[in-house]
Order: sequence, then C-alpha cells, then structure tokens
Amino acid sequence: MQALRFRTGLKIRQTGIYRVLHSKHRLPHEVTLLKGEYFPRCSNCGSAVQFELVQTAPDMGAAGGFRIVLYELPANEEPEEKADAEAAG
Repeated sequence: MQALRFRTGLKIRQTGIYRVLHSKHRLPHEVTLLKGEYFPRCSNCGSAVQFELVQTAPDMGAAGGFRIVLYELPANEEPEEKADAEAAG
C-alpha cells in the first residue's frame, strides 16, 4: 500500500516526522513538521517536493514549549563526493 503524499503549501494536519522526497537533487530525508503550519518548499527544487508521514508525534503547541517553524527546506550544501575528497585531503 502506497503512503499518502502531501505537497508544498498544504496545511499540516498532524505533527510528526515526515519523509521528504525531492524532485532530483537530493536523496529522501526526514524532518519534523508541526500541525497547523504549512508544508515547506525546498530552496533548490521549489514546490517539486513531496512529504510522507513516517511517525506521528504529540502536538507540542498545546504544551506551550519550544517551537521552530520551518518555512523552507535548505538545499544540500555540498555534494557528497566533494565533502569526501576534502575530508581525505
């Protein structure tokens, strides 16, 4: 069964950990997103990014705790090959 996918700009209905699927430039990764905010765009591929809920989490807004809103996903700053070459040399 295929997981339900969400797109940039939709309102987040469930706080949780989401798998982020970029159009081409980056492998999937995970990010925590908060209920009531909006699925962010990617600074590299714009709105050509999708999200899948991996694990739900309790709504942190109700506890009045620390909260960070993610408006845009950062691009992968360095290709892995370049980082590996710099670490070796």
